[in-house]
Amino acid sequence: MSIRLHILSPEGTLVDASVSLVSLPGTLSPFTVLPGHAPIVTSLEKGSIRYVEDGDEKFLQISGGFARVEDNTVTVCAEV
Repeated sequence: MSIRLHILSPEGTLVDASVSLVSLPGTLSPFTVLPGHAPIVTSLEKGSIRYVEDGDEKFLQISGGFARVEDNTVTVCAEV
C-alpha cells in the first residue's frame, strides 16, 4: 500500500508522487504518516519534509505551511 503525496507552493506543484511514508515538521511535534493514517489537518513549522519514493529517501526544506491527510493522500501547502 502506498500514499499519494502532493506538495504545493505558491510557485506550483513541487512533488506529486506515490510514496511509502512521509515525515512532516508539525507545529506541536514532528510526525510520520504511513498508509492507513487517520485523517488530520495540521500546521507545519520550518523544517524538513522527508519521504521515501521507490526506496529512495528524499528531503524538502520548508519555512512553514499546512498539511491534510485523508484517504492515503497527503496534501501539503508550504513555502519553500
